[in-house]
Amino acid sequence: MFYIPFEDIYFDLFEKTNTTSESPPKGTASYWRVHAVGSSADDFMWAYETPDTAARAIARHGTFDPQKARIDVEPAEDKRHTPHVTE
Repeated sequence: MFYIPFEDIYFDLFEKTNTTSESPPKGTASYWRVHAVGSSADDFMWAYETPDTAARAIARHGTFDPQKARIDVEPAEDKRHTPHVTE
């Protein structure tokens, strides 16, 4: 899973839903529906907006349901963000 900073997500296509889930190490996740060209997908993205202390590196970062989205990634130098790698 890739956690993408909120400032890099185009929220004009998303609508927050009432869905939430709990993860003991992370806290409460909120979910978003995506709308595109006459169709939508519920709970397409989720994020821990105010995660517990152990997961604060992913605060205000979204990740996408791998059954509903395909993310292709190419490495690029990024001077704005510092990667958070767990050991």
